[in-house]
Amino acid sequence: MNEEVRKMLSNPTTTVEKAGRLCYGLCRNTAYAAAARGEIPTIRMGRLLKVPTAALRAKLGLVEAA
Repeated sequence: MNEEVRKMLSNPTTTVEKAGRLCYGLCRNTAYAAAARGEIPTIRMGRLLKVPTAALRAKLGLVEAA
């Protein structure tokens, strides 16, 4: 995992665009379409659509065993 991905996943949330680009190799429009289909986990914060990185790590299988 590269440093940019590691830094993004250390924050509580990230943007749909950044999650799509770094984790799935998607452009902005395709990332938002994937989020609309539920393929990228999202939460709404007012008018913003954010990706909770805990859910993203789980979806990518990056959750450490307790």
